Amino acid sequence: MGAREDLEAIGKEVPKDLPKVKKVAVAYSGGLDSALVIRLLQEFYGAEEVIPVTVNVGLDEEELENARRKAEIVGVADKWRLIDKVDEFVNEWVTKAIRANSSYEGYPVSTSMTRQLIAREVAKVAVEEGCDALAEGSTGKGNDQFRMHHVFKAFAPELTVVLPIRDFNFTRQEEMALCDRWGIPYKKGIGDDRTLWCRSIGSGEVDDLKMQVPPEEYIWWVPPERAPEEPVELEIEFDKGIPVRCKVNGEEWTSLKDIIENLNVLAGRHGIGKIDMFEDGIMGLKSREVYEAPAAKVILTLHKDLEQLCLTKEEVLFKPVIDEKWAYMVYHGGWYHPLKRALDAFIEETQEFVRGRYRVRLYKGNMEILERESDVGLFAPEIRSLAKKGFDQRDAGPMVKISALQYQILSQRRGRPE
Repeated sequence: MGAREDLEAIGKEVPKDLPKVKKVAVAYSGGLDSALVIRLLQEFYGAEEVIPVTVNVGLDEEELENARRKAEIVGVADKWRLIDKVDEFVNEWVTKAIRANSSYEGYPVSTSMTRQLIAREVAKVAVEEGCDALAEGSTGKGNDQFRMHHVFKAFAPELTVVLPIRDFNFTRQEEMALCDRWGIPYKKGIGDDRTLWCRSIGSGEVDDLKMQVPPEEYIWWVPPERAPEEPVELEIEFDKGIPVRCKVNGEEWTSLKDIIENLNVLAGRHGIGKIDMFEDGIMGLKSREVYEAPAAKVILTLHKDLEQLCLTKEEVLFKPVIDEKWAYMVYHGGWYHPLKRALDAFIEETQEFVRGRYRVRLYKGNMEILERESDVGLFAPEIRSLAKKGFDQRDAGPMVKISALQYQILSQRRGRPE
């Protein structure tokens, strides 16, 4: 039975006016979508050569082996490219996210970043190899089609961009049925997207308000009732807004990558890091999303607290406006937009004196700050504390009187407030 007959067997037809391509670079993770994309390109788009490009931003060895094995199954193992970008992702992308207290409606914008990093690398390969097209596995309902297309056009503006899953208007069940017919293996159950900073679970598949993701679907997070009975204490030290040292039970990590990897395991084991939220997507449609991000939860909470200690009042009140716009730009595929670079510059400038040390206790889903210490913090109890003389309190009287003048003037205009 041919490819067209296989389509018909699952109730689908070949769309009209599919673009014809010859040599295609594909963003390839080895997952259901990207593996199917390769076969679709071969069967229906006229692709003579397909170059699958896997960009590692936090995959484990099992996932990488799965990608290699599937490349063999779909006949492109000899063209498979594996590009390791874990260090760049941590040191050039996650650092910016930490300094920006990265949160889009409560989501730490992880996949939002990685899709754009991956798209850049795939586009570079396509240009180097003389491809005439780029392809990736987004559906027409999600956010990644925007993020990747933006970056594809920034780095390979002349190339055709092809999204076969969207072109064929596949449901997830239809994709699985076609993979079954073509002998392409896929992970059963809920899909996921894993990065070092955050793991998305079942994006687009958690489609009702009562569904609960089973505990076995999480790789880091443990339900609080199953967490250890004894708490764990850890120390984290920040410099210029970035964690530079983490110490737990005599073990110490000084690289950000090691800190994140170990905190994902440690904090997740103690019930920290589950996110179950509604998210307003790029197209304005709400989705229910589930993530696990134990390290991000710990680091972002402490970083925000440290900013409260080290930044001025005006910075503390204004920076959240910039942070929110930063997260919006990144979420909406604007990593390479000029405005996002300008936001980066402002945020970095604020971080020079964001320096300090924390001692924290983790216990059954709760994180308690036990100690804070900073040699550049602006907390001055010797001046502010009611237990200390500090300054002559009578000096505040004239300042208060001047401040109240505006209310005295307002009362003359409108009378006394009710």
